[in-house]
Amino acid sequence: MKTCSTHTTGTLDRWTLLLGAILTVALMIPAIALSQPSPYPVTLGTAGSFVVLAQSGISTTGVTHITGDIGVSPVAATYMTGFGLIKDASNTFATSSLVTGRAYASDYTTPTPAKMTTAIGDMGTAFTDAAGRSSNFVELYAGDLTGKTLTRGVYKWGTGVLVSAGGVTISGSSTDVWIFQIAQDLVVANGAAVNLSGGAQAANIFWQVSGKVTVGTTAAMSGIVLCQTNIAISTGASFNGRALAQTAVTLDANAVTDPGSSSTAFNMPTITAVSLTTVNRGSVGVKVVVTGSNFSTGVTMLDFGAGVTVNSTVVNSPTSITADITVASAAIAGARTVTVTNLTSGGGSASLPSGFTVGTGIATFVEQTSSTVPVAFELDQNYPNPFNPSTRIQYGLAKAGQVSLKVYNILGNEVATLVNGYQEAGSYTVPFGTGKEPIDLMSGVYFYRLEAGSFVSTKKLILVK
Repeated sequence: MKTCSTHTTGTLDRWTLLLGAILTVALMIPAIALSQPSPYPVTLGTAGSFVVLAQSGISTTGVTHITGDIGVSPVAATYMTGFGLIKDASNTFATSSLVTGRAYASDYTTPTPAKMTTAIGDMGTAFTDAAGRSSNFVELYAGDLTGKTLTRGVYKWGTGVLVSAGGVTISGSSTDVWIFQIAQDLVVANGAAVNLSGGAQAANIFWQVSGKVTVGTTAAMSGIVLCQTNIAISTGASFNGRALAQTAVTLDANAVTDPGSSSTAFNMPTITAVSLTTVNRGSVGVKVVVTGSNFSTGVTMLDFGAGVTVNSTVVNSPTSITADITVASAAIAGARTVTVTNLTSGGGSASLPSGFTVGTGIATFVEQTSSTVPVAFELDQNYPNPFNPSTRIQYGLAKAGQVSLKVYNILGNEVATLVNGYQEAGSYTVPFGTGKEPIDLMSGVYFYRLEAGSFVSTKKLILVK
């Protein structure tokens, strides 16, 4: 018993040490958030020309100094208090000994009112843009960033966020971007600091805050703050960034510095063509090639409108994306706008109006009868022929590609689309008149035409009712 007891105690000690080591490592891991592909910067528009911008007022006490322009709208210049504003002779802006820049208000002379209306609108658009980005991290560290190091990415909290005196480090290159989506308040406590390392730029850090923002006394804040309510910067705090508030900004002996423009270059995508302009309702697994420019692996969404599901996308090159789509049987027929969106380094969205049409017919169900690759393209005579009420058309593809099989009347008018999509090499059978492709045609002679790459073949069929 004694020996057994000694052995058990030693084993427990070893397990205790092991578990302690595991817990220590587990607690250390969150100290640095894992890196994700960098999002593209939030577009500030003309709001980006202001260091402090507010809708209901800007006030300062003590010896504040601001490097950059300030402005208010829709309120008047009287809601910028503590600055000792002096109007320029043009009455389009004012100056202040506390501002290395200009002060603008909605009640100044034209064109300033329009300038301010646009800037406020752009501020709201930027807030919505930042709030709508897809997140890489959710509820990280329960909102307490003190002592943490954050790499590029989009961070989302349904609560408030706190940075205590231990500070937080934003680590990355000069082209990396950070977006912080905060549903409640942001508090940078007294003496806390938002530190930048590795070349990270304040112009690439975006704090989207639905509550209020408080920067404590002697704290050091960095980044673009897009606040839905008010921003309060306490005594002696420094601010390297932009304070953009949908209500008010209050200052107290602060140094506020223009962070400059984002150094992250991104090219907006364009979309110029869609390989298949018409796809019938009920089509499943249809391949569509979208061409344009500035596509990258960051392209995460293609949109063909309601009723069209994008099953997958593959970026073939910066100018080509292949999508696999399904068109619902109940999809509304008609022209659609095709939209491509880059959610990472490519940035932005582009649309092609009327670039895609949901056809009025019902998709024909094509059966691949053999995956053996024929030695040549071929189109067989339909069987039976003449037929009533249905027939079958067989063809072979020596090479994968876009395939079109259509039926025409004797006048050359198209009366049915049986195939219109990408198909692999192999042999196929297409039913015509089975009920899935209703025939509302008169007795007579018709022609069916197969186009696959450079191969074109036409044959005659006869409908007898």
